Amino acid sequence: MAANISPYKFVSKLLLLTAFFLNTKISMATNSLSFGQSLSGNQTLVSKDGTFALGFFTPGNSHKFYIGVWYNKLPGQTIFWVANRKAPVSDPTTSKLQISDLGNLVLLDSAKSPIWSSNSTAKVNIAILLDTGNLVLRNDSNSEVDIWQSFAHPTDTWMPGGWLGVNKITGEYQSLTSWKSTEDPAPGLFGQSMNPDGSDEYVLIWNGSNIYWSSGLWNGQYFSNVPGTREKTAFNFTFVDNKERKFATYTMVMDSILTRFVVDSEGQGKQWFWINNTQQWQTEFTQPLAHCDVYSLCGPFGVCDEKNPDSICRCAEGFKPASEQEWANTDWSSGCLRKSQLQCEKDGFFPMPNMRLPANIPESLNLTNEVECKEACLKNCSCTAYVYGTGCSIWKGELRNLQQPNVGGENGGTLYLRLAASDLPSPSSSNTNVVAVVVGAVAGGVVILVIVFSLVWLCRRRKIRGQAAMVEGSLVQFSYGDLQRITKNFSEKIGSGGFGSVFKGILPNSIPVAVKKLEDAVQGEKQFRAEVRTLGAIQHVNLVQLHGFCSVGNKRLLVYEYMPRSSLDSQLFSDSPTELNWEIRFQIILGTARGLAYLHEECRECIVHCDVKPDNVLLDADYNPKVSDFGMAKLIGRDFSKVLTTMRGTVGYLAPEWISGLPITPKVDVYSYGMMIFEVVSGKRNNMHSDDGSLAFYPSWASRKIVEGDVKSLLDKRLEDVDVEQLTRVCRVACWCIQDSEDQRPGMGQVVQILEGALEVNMPPVPTALQNMIGSQNSAVHSLRNEEKGESRKEMTIESFVDNEDGETTVSR
Repeated sequence: MAANISPYKFVSKLLLLTAFFLNTKISMATNSLSFGQSLSGNQTLVSKDGTFALGFFTPGNSHKFYIGVWYNKLPGQTIFWVANRKAPVSDPTTSKLQISDLGNLVLLDSAKSPIWSSNSTAKVNIAILLDTGNLVLRNDSNSEVDIWQSFAHPTDTWMPGGWLGVNKITGEYQSLTSWKSTEDPAPGLFGQSMNPDGSDEYVLIWNGSNIYWSSGLWNGQYFSNVPGTREKTAFNFTFVDNKERKFATYTMVMDSILTRFVVDSEGQGKQWFWINNTQQWQTEFTQPLAHCDVYSLCGPFGVCDEKNPDSICRCAEGFKPASEQEWANTDWSSGCLRKSQLQCEKDGFFPMPNMRLPANIPESLNLTNEVECKEACLKNCSCTAYVYGTGCSIWKGELRNLQQPNVGGENGGTLYLRLAASDLPSPSSSNTNVVAVVVGAVAGGVVILVIVFSLVWLCRRRKIRGQAAMVEGSLVQFSYGDLQRITKNFSEKIGSGGFGSVFKGILPNSIPVAVKKLEDAVQGEKQFRAEVRTLGAIQHVNLVQLHGFCSVGNKRLLVYEYMPRSSLDSQLFSDSPTELNWEIRFQIILGTARGLAYLHEECRECIVHCDVKPDNVLLDADYNPKVSDFGMAKLIGRDFSKVLTTMRGTVGYLAPEWISGLPITPKVDVYSYGMMIFEVVSGKRNNMHSDDGSLAFYPSWASRKIVEGDVKSLLDKRLEDVDVEQLTRVCRVACWCIQDSEDQRPGMGQVVQILEGALEVNMPPVPTALQNMIGSQNSAVHSLRNEEKGESRKEMTIESFVDNEDGETTVSR
């Protein structure tokens, strides 16, 4: 029997149900938010494939909440888009994200006041989170027309499928703006956009005014300073320039690869890749490479020091952080404040040697000596610093972009910083010297001689010790006598190469070093110093660090970090080779690839090593590899694609273009690296001499076995437990590296991604030119042997230390 319901109760229930459906909150995993629904608390939108999520989040230890989009399946919470970055809410449970009556997506705070809006150009009824991570607003769920989308309003991250550019009609830019700090999504001072001057390049820019890095101009194929656009990599990169818009966009060859480009809160642009093996994000490239090249990273009167173990930024002498809390969160933009107010002509100056001069344009004064320069600054109460070099320069107001030590060596000198008298360090006491003179006079001539000799000895030792301490900050210029002492007159020889012998030395602070004496170095003093400066700027865990050098007359020596396990060559091919297990060998293969990728793609100038082989890969105590011996390296400017140069390298590792006399690119290193991989896998030399002196190439046989799928037959017989999938990947990438045409070879950045498992690698073809190349190299070897007149050597290195100025030609793109 049906229940009797009064008309009043029926209408009441109907009204309640209507109100419920019109104000429904998201209660289950969905990718859309429709008109009448709202999102609050811990509710989220999740893309259909589950990759991305949108909802409220709070960064770090903050108590502020934001609407953002993040990777849903990864550990942690990697945020790549934030809606209300300028206006956080304090309580997500009483705040709502919904579509308003006016047809905008809005965020309402606890007081129901709108604090963020999409400001859509037309009325919308639904918000959808796509599988790309793009949040789009449409008229209805069946529409394909995006009235508004988050990719058109990026925050600090450029996602695949997104774009950066400019609307030529409205003048609106799609740009990136960094977070203020790692715990504050508010807009920071650093950003990336198209160059405001209208040129076809992207720039990193501080405060919308100071450019400190550029991508290089688009030439129709790539941006010259962006590795991912030059090579055929995992990226599909597109640049569009039409009547309405000018923009760049990129997608991934494989959708399974997760990547993002971020302008971080410290001003660097970084391309990140997710590595499944380590379950971590890893950078593919970073610009600018030197962190201190970021404009005003440390704010006014802040000093950038990349070697400081505590913080890259510190305050200059006499200054303190403007905000201790912000500095604790690695937000140095506020810079430093004086500890004491200046008193004009009562002030003094604090010398700061080896300082990169401030970016602020100084005032030049026509003064003839440093005393006049100092007085001119002291009498000008607004003068904050001066430098006297070729002339007198004074700065007024804030000083920005200070760096110490000045690693690049350019635009540097001793900066005299104005301080209040109370903040100047107290002068050291001279009592010790007075006492020493009195004691000397009383003790007599014999004691004086002892003191003199002791002082000379102490000065020499202190000089070397001081230089050893400077190793941490910049290159040290040693005297020849210093190196004689630390190597005990070059008594312990630990190796030799094509350009000299290597000796072990011990610095006074007990740090071991390797000292290489260059022999027959024909390059000039200026060129030698330029090369030393370039190599000294290289900082990578898989490259041997250059500590210092000596250049006195025709004596030229290089001081490197000491590697206790010597070269990979000695571990694999000596009379008593070390039985390296597969894990160590794979570690060596991957680490060497990372080092070469850094040289090719991340240095300011592309560096081609030109002599990659096991002899030039050194191993530390834990068998971590470090590429060494840059004696034949070539610098290729980012504005040049190839370099014509005479043949150099080692027989057995020479790419076909060397033999043919063609211009070379970084792909010659890729070829040599591939040859070296075969040696590491097999424990055999690539080139095995037959009875008639000809070369028999192991890789020629190995590449056929790889194509046949028989990778285990390549393996060193001493190895047992091997990851077959890893071995297959290594062997395939080695075969791709030694392809005849450089266009078929991967870049070293791609090699790293393949080895790490971020990219798949297909079955390679068998290189067809190996046999022809063997014949050419046999001829070269026979010719060299005839010149040696019977002298026995295991291998032959071709070419002198460097080309002379007339021996090379650069080819413009």
